[in-house]
Amino acid sequence: MKLTTYTQVSVDGVMQANSGPNALDVGFERGGWALGHSDDESRAFVEQVYQRADAFLFGRRTYELFAGYWGVMDPDSSPIAAALNTRPKYVASNTLTEPQWADTIVFSSTLAAVFSGDLAATIGELKTRPAGELQVHGSGSLTRWLLENDLVDEMNLLIVPVVVGQGTRLFPDTGLDIALDLVESRAFPKGATLQVYRPAGRPQYATG
Repeated sequence: MKLTTYTQVSVDGVMQANSGPNALDVGFERGGWALGHSDDESRAFVEQVYQRADAFLFGRRTYELFAGYWGVMDPDSSPIAAALNTRPKYVASNTLTEPQWADTIVFSSTLAAVFSGDLAATIGELKTRPAGELQVHGSGSLTRWLLENDLVDEMNLLIVPVVVGQGTRLFPDTGLDIALDLVESRAFPKGATLQVYRPAGRPQYATG
């Protein structure tokens, strides 16, 4: 099973509250920064992405946001709701014990205070299953951890043409370094661009 990540980010890398503020974004004043940059072509692309998923993997925060929005929708209301409400969902969390969203499995019983090697083995086992796509949407901390543990096969960034200037970024000031091969690039009518990358080990640096 191919593990792919999908993240909507601003030009300065912000991923927080892209579609609007919520109860988890206290103090963040620029929520909804992606509004106005969606178009028929980009919406169709996003719907197609969700439809081809065989399963979803979330961090707790994104899981709860999705459960509170998509999880209460009729699966027949949209292609995205249909995918999310009818396919398996896995959550990496040490604190979520009673998920209310159907078809959810929590990876928590063997986790320490932070993600552990046991989680890597579990996700690695998922990836050995027959061909399909295990998708990670949002879930910034989980995405970084997956990259650090060489579990990501493909990273998709949907870049919105705006500089937010504050908020949680996908990659903070310090963290992992990783080389990426660009495998696809696409522009949408209202300026958003899709960049598809394949992890390619460590970057090369100047030596003199």
